[in-house]
Amino acid sequence: MKLEPIVVSLLDTDLYKFNMDQVIFHKHTDLCGEYYFKCRNEGVKFTREMLDEINGQIDHLCSLKFTKKELDYLRSIRFIKNDYVEFLRLWRPIREYVETGLSADGELSIVVKGPLFSAMQFEIYLLEIVNEVYFRFTYDYDELLKSAKERLDKKIAAFNDGTYMFQFAEFGCRRRLSREWEDVVIKRLATETKNCVGTSNVYFAMKYNLTPIGTYAHEFVQMYQGIDSIPLAYTNHYAMKDWYDEYQGDNGTALTDTITTDLFLLDFNRSMVNNYTGVRHDSGDPFKWGEKIIAHYKKYDVDPKNKLLLFSDGLDFDHAQALYDNFKDRAKVSFGIGTFCSNDTKEESLNIVIKLQFVNGRPVAKLSDAPTKAMCRDEEYLEYLKRSVDFRLKREK
Repeated sequence: MKLEPIVVSLLDTDLYKFNMDQVIFHKHTDLCGEYYFKCRNEGVKFTREMLDEINGQIDHLCSLKFTKKELDYLRSIRFIKNDYVEFLRLWRPIREYVETGLSADGELSIVVKGPLFSAMQFEIYLLEIVNEVYFRFTYDYDELLKSAKERLDKKIAAFNDGTYMFQFAEFGCRRRLSREWEDVVIKRLATETKNCVGTSNVYFAMKYNLTPIGTYAHEFVQMYQGIDSIPLAYTNHYAMKDWYDEYQGDNGTALTDTITTDLFLLDFNRSMVNNYTGVRHDSGDPFKWGEKIIAHYKKYDVDPKNKLLLFSDGLDFDHAQALYDNFKDRAKVSFGIGTFCSNDTKEESLNIVIKLQFVNGRPVAKLSDAPTKAMCRDEEYLEYLKRSVDFRLKREK
């Protein structure tokens, strides 16, 4: 089987990739990174035919460059700066940065190594490629589409009959069934409901004149672990400071759980509380997290009703509605919903990630608020990071 190109535009990625890359371009061009692929599902096997197709798709990806129309669109986003857009005019994905392999038992390996401002851009493109190749090669794709359409019809009907009342952004490109299906999902949610306020996918935001939505990911905080001069337990402080310096409060939703929310809150002081428009949840109990954040705002005499709670941890619409009902009268509430929008079929979706694991040769890690989501290739370093976090928490709380 030979597929048509899966990625046809370098805008076909999450907005936060450009947001983070702009900060790196302005402040940290000396950093080099290593990213590693992981499939968290048990029993998933890839074949040599799949690997050949993945490699061919990566070859095509690395032939792309930004068009004038795409660059002009990026320039129209108020916080994307002209010098960074001019850099993207010259940038392209470099094939030599990506290595792929397949073990004898069907485990897929992907490693991306290169300057961080370039290597980081591969993540979403590669996940889009791997996911679509897997589902097209493993199942009857037409049957998957049929089940996906039936489920989407029910979701749209539930928005229109008042079952669901919340607003959300589509965050589904990294684990989508296909580019074709994500296109359908975004178009229908945006035109047939009043609840979809935008998408993280810049390509479809441009195509359908929607708001592109996103701030930063765990890798942005993780990269500061690779800078010698920064103490490990203070990486949130330096990440938020650089982010504010770059965006001056625009594009201001902070991610709390990279090295635990409890540690994040030590650095989310009065200044940062006022500088950032809200915070994003991505692990742990979302109800407990929301209560903790609201209490933190009140500690600084800030009205939580003026701040955003953005939930984005593997949500479906029922869970989102429950969270909305619980917090809607106490804070601004929104949601980033990914796989449940872009790959909800009769078959189980893949839980695949490509995570930053080394910066300038030093290991880095995500702890999160859920131990199962921690990821690090160096167990000794992971334990050291945990001890550093615990030491500061005990000393300062």
